[in-house]
This record gives sequence, structure tokens and C-alpha cells, in this order.
Amino acid sequence: MIVNPGSSRLCARTVAIPDPGPLEAYLGTGEAMAFLRRGDGVVGIGEITRFTTDSLDAADIQWTELAATIEHETELYDVFGAGPVAFGSFAFDPDHSAEPSVLVVPEVIVGRRDGVSWCTRMGWGTVPDGLPTPQPAPTGPGELSWSDGSMSPVLWESLVAEVVAMIRAGKADKVVLARDLVASAAEPIEARWLVHRLTATYPTTWTYLVNGMVGATPEMLVRRQGGLATSRVLAGTIRRGTPDADAARLAAALNASSKDLAEHEFAVASVADALAPFCSGMNVPEAPYVLELPNVLHLATDITGVAQPEASSLALAAALHPSAAVCGTPTHIARDLINELENLDRGRYAGPVGWIDAHGDGEWSIALRGGQIHPARPNEIQLFAGCGIVADSVPEDELAETVAKFVPMRDALSG
Repeated sequence: MIVNPGSSRLCARTVAIPDPGPLEAYLGTGEAMAFLRRGDGVVGIGEITRFTTDSLDAADIQWTELAATIEHETELYDVFGAGPVAFGSFAFDPDHSAEPSVLVVPEVIVGRRDGVSWCTRMGWGTVPDGLPTPQPAPTGPGELSWSDGSMSPVLWESLVAEVVAMIRAGKADKVVLARDLVASAAEPIEARWLVHRLTATYPTTWTYLVNGMVGATPEMLVRRQGGLATSRVLAGTIRRGTPDADAARLAAALNASSKDLAEHEFAVASVADALAPFCSGMNVPEAPYVLELPNVLHLATDITGVAQPEASSLALAAALHPSAAVCGTPTHIARDLINELENLDRGRYAGPVGWIDAHGDGEWSIALRGGQIHPARPNEIQLFAGCGIVADSVPEDELAETVAKFVPMRDALSG
């Protein structure tokens, strides 16, 4: 629900600023948001207003209505993300989750894109003056203890075997199964510490922080910029073992894997089919490329299309979620099996996370390679990892893949 103090209008002012340095340095211990890649992106500080919802479509309507009322004074035009934005994080399956989705409008936004830096301040009726200052460096959580989440590794392997049998019996083509780990510390875990660590170690991914959900995802669900919609699909994974492992050999093995190619094909088809009604002139490459990360390699496909003017980035995200990359195929059957068998409230894991501006442009990734710090348990963080299960899946290999996908957050926590 949007709360407006009095009858004042929401005002915003955007000014160009000198290069502020690392954007994550402006995150404080209060309300903080981030969406960063290769040093560019936006961070949010404080909170003007927020609303919770169980639907991306509802959030799109609420933000569109609010954005239309904002009086925005700006020095920058046609710079992607410069101006009022809202940061969002949405539940994977709101019908089967106790975790609400949220859209937050920050008081202050600091951003950089292609060498241009800016600060946007917002306020009801008037806009405060002044620029934010970098905050003291965060500290790590210290010694951690680890525990299984909803299911032990042995039980999770048996679940994978059960789902493989269902797929071979024709009940589904693909089902994405997730598992969780819990890390506990003596002191509260600072999400901004994780942002600092992840941006340094995984600069080619999108590091996100919204309402306690934090991680570094390699998968862009959808970006809408200047009428162009793009989506990066990842499905099909091979573990790297060590960062200096022979990438060429691993990439060749991934490209030759019928299991991974089939899994990727399901994911690409689901995204292309969902985007088609909202786009014209779509380009869907015939074959994937290999995306290299320090811990894994993925099969990847970048899909592009010209978005219809009325289709905001949130509307496109709503049409795409959940894709086969995080749910399965057919979607409704895979989602039902996940709810029935997984024994895990994913919350906002594997849901859309990102930002939207007042024109409807924005970036929405999938909240992968991350975890959630719950307000009631600030000394804990729940980590998530998942795998696409198809007919040729081997339970032991799928478990090992989740272990590899936990590495970014485990390393960030222990650094």
C-alpha cells in the first residue's frame, strides 16, 4: 500500500555528478537497494514509500499510477535509469509462499551508466538538497555455522530420482528443483557486505539487493530500454571445479551434452513464446553460446525484440515469469510438482528482482545465486540453489551442481 503523507505531490530532482566511485560504497545500514554490473547500475538509499503485492501485474499498475504523479526536474535526458525508480523483488510462487513481494521507492538514488553519473533525490512536496556520502566499510559476519535447510542432501537426491522417474513416465518434460542451506553468525549479517564482495568477485553478473534478498545472478529475465526488449536465457550447466580449470574443454563438453542442450531448448522456447505477443521483429539465435563464470559454465541465449510501447518492463517480466529455466515445462505441471514435492518455501528466490523507471524502462533479473536475510532472524541467511531436472538427469550430478551454485554466496560470507 502506498502511503502519502498529507496531500503533497511526490517530487524528484536529478543532477549530474562527478564519478562517485564504487556505487556500493553508498549503501548504509538502513534501507538499502542495489542493482549493479561491471561498476554501472543504481543504488537506492532510504525509503519514500513501498507497497507489497502478490502480482507483478498489480505492481505495474500501482507504480504506473504513482510515477504519473511525480514532478521530476532533471539535468539528464535519455540516460537509462536516471531519475525516479522503484526497486522490486517478487515471490517465485505467491500462491504458495508466506513471503510477500515488494516494490520500494528510495529517497536517494545514485547511478552510473556508460560514464555518466547522477544523483536523484525524492520527497513529498519538496526535495532535500545535498548529495549522499560514502558510508563506512561494512564488516563480515565472522565465524559461521552451517545447517541443512528443508531437506538433507541425501533426501534431495532421492527427490531428484523420483522426479526423473515422473519425467520418464511422461508427466513433465522438465522440473526445476531447489534446495536451501542456512548460515548462522554470532552477529547480524550485513547485506551490504555481501554486495561489496559479490561485485568484486562476480563483476559480469547482476548483483542485487532488495528488502533482504541479495545475490549475484547471471540471468537477465528482461530489460526494456528505449523500446528494445532483451532477455538472457541460461539453462544447462557444467561445474568448473577451480577458476583456472580448462574452460575450452568444459565448454566443448557442455556443447556436446544432449541433456543440457535439451534443457536449454525448453528454456529458450518458453521465453520466446512468452515475449512474442509483446514484441515485433524478434531475434532468437539458433544455437546457444557458453557463458563462463568463476564457478560454473552455462549455455546461454540472448533474445531480443522490439517491445510494444504500452508493455513496461514489469509487464514483460510478468509475462515471462516463471520461465522454464526456473520452473520447468509444461509450466503449470512443473509448478504443481514443485509445490507438492520440494518441501521448501522459495520466497523470493527465483523470482524477478530489479528496477523500473517512470517511463516503464528497467531491468529485471531472476533472483538466483543468492539468499535472504529475514528481519526476524538477522543473524541468519537462507541460501538457495536449484537445477533443471530432465529425463537424463543423474541425482548425484544434480546435487554437485547445487553445491557449485552455492559457491558465490558461501565465499562472499566467509571472506
